[in-house]
Amino acid sequence: MEQFKGQPRLPKFAVPKRYDIRLKPDLSACNFAGLVSIDLDIVAGTKFIVLNAAELSVASDSVSFTHRGFSKVYMLRPSNIDLVENDEILVLEFAETLPIGIGVLTIGFEGTLNDKMKGFYRSTYEHDGEKKNMAVTQFEPADARRCFPCWDEPACKATFKITILDVPSELVALSNMPIIEEKVDGHLKTVSYQESPIMSTYLVAVVVGLFDYVEDHTSDGVKVRVYCQVGKANQGKFALGVAVRTLELYKNYFAMRYTLPKLDMVAIPDFANGAMENYGLVTYRETELLYDDQHSAASNKQWVVIVVAHELAHQWFGNLVTMEWWTHLWLNEGFATWVSYLATDSLFPEWNIWTQFLDELTEGLKLDGLAESHPIEVEINHVAETNEIFDAISYRKGASVIRMLQSYLGAECFQRSLASYIEKYACSNAKTEDLWAILEEGSGEPVKKLMNLWTKQKGYPVVSVKVKENKLVFEQSQFLSSGSHADGQWIIPITLCCGSYDMHKNFLLQTKSKTLDIKEFLGDKTDATSAWIKLNVDQTGFYRVKYDEDLAARLRYAIENKFLSATDRFGILNDSFALCMARQQSLCTLLTLMGAYREEPEYTVLSDLISMSHKVATIAADATPELLDYVKQFFISLFQYSAEKLGWEPKHGENHLDAMLRGEILTALAVFGHELTLNEANRRFLEFLDDRNTPLLPPDLRKAAYVAVMQRVTSSNRLGYESLLRVYRETDLSEEKARVLSSLASSPDPKIILEALNFLLSFEVRSQDAVCGLPVSREGRETAWTWLKDNWEHIFKTWGFGNLITHFVSAIVSPFTSFEKAREIEEFFASRTEPSMARTLRQSMERVSVNANWVLSVQKEEHLANTVKELAQRN
Repeated sequence: MEQFKGQPRLPKFAVPKRYDIRLKPDLSACNFAGLVSIDLDIVAGTKFIVLNAAELSVASDSVSFTHRGFSKVYMLRPSNIDLVENDEILVLEFAETLPIGIGVLTIGFEGTLNDKMKGFYRSTYEHDGEKKNMAVTQFEPADARRCFPCWDEPACKATFKITILDVPSELVALSNMPIIEEKVDGHLKTVSYQESPIMSTYLVAVVVGLFDYVEDHTSDGVKVRVYCQVGKANQGKFALGVAVRTLELYKNYFAMRYTLPKLDMVAIPDFANGAMENYGLVTYRETELLYDDQHSAASNKQWVVIVVAHELAHQWFGNLVTMEWWTHLWLNEGFATWVSYLATDSLFPEWNIWTQFLDELTEGLKLDGLAESHPIEVEINHVAETNEIFDAISYRKGASVIRMLQSYLGAECFQRSLASYIEKYACSNAKTEDLWAILEEGSGEPVKKLMNLWTKQKGYPVVSVKVKENKLVFEQSQFLSSGSHADGQWIIPITLCCGSYDMHKNFLLQTKSKTLDIKEFLGDKTDATSAWIKLNVDQTGFYRVKYDEDLAARLRYAIENKFLSATDRFGILNDSFALCMARQQSLCTLLTLMGAYREEPEYTVLSDLISMSHKVATIAADATPELLDYVKQFFISLFQYSAEKLGWEPKHGENHLDAMLRGEILTALAVFGHELTLNEANRRFLEFLDDRNTPLLPPDLRKAAYVAVMQRVTSSNRLGYESLLRVYRETDLSEEKARVLSSLASSPDPKIILEALNFLLSFEVRSQDAVCGLPVSREGRETAWTWLKDNWEHIFKTWGFGNLITHFVSAIVSPFTSFEKAREIEEFFASRTEPSMARTLRQSMERVSVNANWVLSVQKEEHLANTVKELAQRN
């Protein structure tokens, strides 16, 4: 048996074809019993059957292998059973070699409905004032093995016949397929479901609990339901409508209808991830599925659409066509992320969602600018490593390179090729190169050569451009946030405009450098000595651009005079910020550029400007504390134009983006200490405490008000803090609870911050929600670090089972800005690093070093004081 231990993947001499699973959950005792019969194809002579099992008890007398010979049925029992906990495998040894061909492996087992939000677990809810349990599954990436013994790898597809036994008759029992039989015996019932099509184990799902639902149908008869806690059915109607329309859209886009007869979407009170695309039974956090007309913000409405569209995209990209191994996770997540924006844009074109996609691009660039990033196609040697790659590389960089490739190949060609890919690999598994082959065939372009450089190596390029003697000179090098040198090289789809969007050129930069004669593509139509030149038009490429001083000045003029599109204004600003962080550009230069955005009208651009203003203020405070007040005044003046234009009162018929922007602008003004904003926010909050339906504090403004209230909370003036806790305790809306939690630690008082962090560990906060409250004010960084160290054992025991632990590490470690703190953090984690968080810790440590170097660089800037003071006074 030793030869099977420590292996990343299961041996291939037995292939599962069909599972018959019978589960009997006990919601009171929080355990379950089960029996699984697996039709196995023995494809090579062996005395062993090796499959996955974890945290299950297997009775030796319940295990058998039955083979039908020519004249009779043979039943074999294993001579030895070994459950290897570290490798999560069950090794069955038989006395004789198993016969080649189909047999049936039967295993009885028992397990616990755990409280870890993975495997087969329990979630809690209240009904009529009584606390109750529900049973829920969450199997991705590799936790089906915690529910039943199985071949828990995505390539091991099979069909599944599921039966749930002895559940209370008043409860709803759901699985991937429709119910075919429900037998009621007194207060208990047994529910049987249709056999599923072929799928991977991580997509199997079961939910048992008390639910209300709303229902609709697609034009071709697919029944769609949204299930939620009793009394919340109205909150499911918006997502239901989105789901029906999205299924119709994807049927046309992928040229293939949804393959199951029903689609259920369920809001789960305790859920570690945002949502999970289980085939036919999609599970969600409540905040990702439910929308309340009276108390949900516009940003939440938008997020529900994007998440529902993402999960339904998986019904094709992931469920129907599945990655062969976790190395190709991005095929699932990158495509689902990209397609979710395609769907959202189709459903709500007024949201300018492709401009907002730049937030996805930015997050991908941020993580991939670290030396501790990883390639899109990342080697996975053990499933414990898998949780950490559900990150901005797989999702956001993955989606961004898809957008880049679609832009290069053209939308129609790309869509046709995707439909061909899904048709060819439906009900089977695929690798990244399979997709490239289809796209290459459909387009005639060298897709594999181009894209392998983007998926098989980590990082991305920065393209430097300058004008020299009427020629444009381009150079590419690998961008690193640390400012260090690296050797990456890419084939880059370059797009550029000069003086007008009519004057454009596209080409592939395949070498380290290239020179382009401007007159070759402009002729005499534009004066190249004065016209603005913009690379990476509409930010469709996954790279940054560094302009020389002359070109940068022309672009700043173009921004001030509103010559550029919102996406291009975003790109210029975001690249400048990244270059400043990497010490390839001065803070003076960045601040001067930021000043050009004072009258910026576009939500996405302003949202990014707000995010970077907080980061710049933190760096400035640590590098030059004597200038902090000037920096804050500059940012206040920068945002006041938009704040005054929007006002506090929502305008009749205003657009969705203005509603989102108002809250973000006012939150920023509160954080920077704008007295008028703080006063008005506190006034409105007091009205809200007396009347939760007051029009003075609609959902879009509540986060701003909560943050403003916390700015004035101190250990000697706790009223605002206590009031916010009251709001938290009195609401049953998950979105509202998350809003409060994310505001509590924004106080500048370390004692209040400690109290807020301790509250996250209390029974009042659901485990998945604790991460909402981890970001703290700059004044609270040290308090949060001490808190993390003091509570590490409890935190790791509670959250160390999946990717939630990585939020604790990154949120509390990453904001520091000194090498001394980096050494202290490294020393603390030297004996406390687990595989599930190792990559995140290295990335967080690198961010601290990047910040520390940035602080040192800012301290050396000779003209910073004059620039900051001038900008603060000018605006």
